[in-house]
Amino acid sequence: MPLVVEGKRVDGRGLEELRPIKIESGILENADGSAYVEQGRTKILAAVYGPKELHPRHLADPQKALLRCRYHMAPFSTEERRSPAPSRRDIELSKVIRNALEPAIFLEEYPRSTIDLFIEVLQSDGGTRCTGIVAASVALADAGIPMRDLVSACAAGKVDGFIVLDLCYVEDQEGEADMPVAYMPKLGQITLLQMDGLMTREEFDRALNLAIKGCEQIYEVQREALKKRYEAIERLVGGEGT
Repeated sequence: MPLVVEGKRVDGRGLEELRPIKIESGILENADGSAYVEQGRTKILAAVYGPKELHPRHLADPQKALLRCRYHMAPFSTEERRSPAPSRRDIELSKVIRNALEPAIFLEEYPRSTIDLFIEVLQSDGGTRCTGIVAASVALADAGIPMRDLVSACAAGKVDGFIVLDLCYVEDQEGEADMPVAYMPKLGQITLLQMDGLMTREEFDRALNLAIKGCEQIYEVQREALKKRYEAIERLVGGEGT
């Protein structure tokens, strides 16, 4: 079955169109920072605890904080029930996401401490790596962690010979290539670049530029979510002061 027909994809989007995205921050009272992201049918929750003292202490770095990341797909996140135990893919993506976020964080501000980040995939329809980075970045900012910039993430890829933005699950599985990218727009720095599949050099360049364009669009939604969060806090504090 063709995945692109007359410029339209399986879900009705254009080739360079993001899935609908919704971001909320500060939704968990028991976490120092949190965020919830819906991107298409993918739904992800992120929570941050810390900075706090690291245990066991022998793991502490006297020069900087340790960022610990746990990415996990809930048993009910896919059509076929998953095991609740972390899979090899969960462990791999935990490391990938941590590496994508570390360049943005002033870890040297908190020596001998840890920042714990939890990313829970509630529903998966492709792009969970990138959506997890988006949620985690907002949760870190919501926790007040000093950051050089927010990290946005988006994938581009090749489907039926076309370069497309923000692949859904079917496109990821049936397409020819998938390229997840994480990016700090204000600094113009890429913190993650991976690719699965085959593209020509020209297609690679087009896909990379398209993914960065997607990151820049998501960045604005991240900023707006944090702005709404801080405006709500200001109203609350202002109300208490009257």
